[in-house]
Amino acid sequence: MNLQVNILTPDRIFWNESAEEIILPTNTGQMGVLTNHAPLMTALDIGVMLIRTKKEWISLALMGGFALVKQNRVTVLVNEAESSSSIDPTEAEKTYEEAQAKWAEAAGQKQKVEANFALKRARARFQLVSQK
Repeated sequence: MNLQVNILTPDRIFWNESAEEIILPTNTGQMGVLTNHAPLMTALDIGVMLIRTKKEWISLALMGGFALVKQNRVTVLVNEAESSSSIDPTEAEKTYEEAQAKWAEAAGQKQKVEANFALKRARARFQLVSQK
């Protein structure tokens, strides 16, 4: 038996296929899900989600959201999702370096929160294209 994985963004169904295993970027760290996993709902952090199909591992960047695991169905609701094929590696590296610099320069609380969000997003996109 497989997991049925459904990733939904506000504007479309991003992924709707079966998988052997997934690894989610939760707010408390990475969480693996196999078939017959106990039911749960968890918040997702900005990061890379890994999906193992019968043939390969697939990496996707998720931009925060929630995941529901129940009866071998995983429903992932996210603000945005990207695959490595939609990201320019050179641009991703440049954006990540710029985000690191802005995070280091952030002064006030608001600037630090905004810079941290931008850094997480840039890091997820850069990690995705660096895994190739």
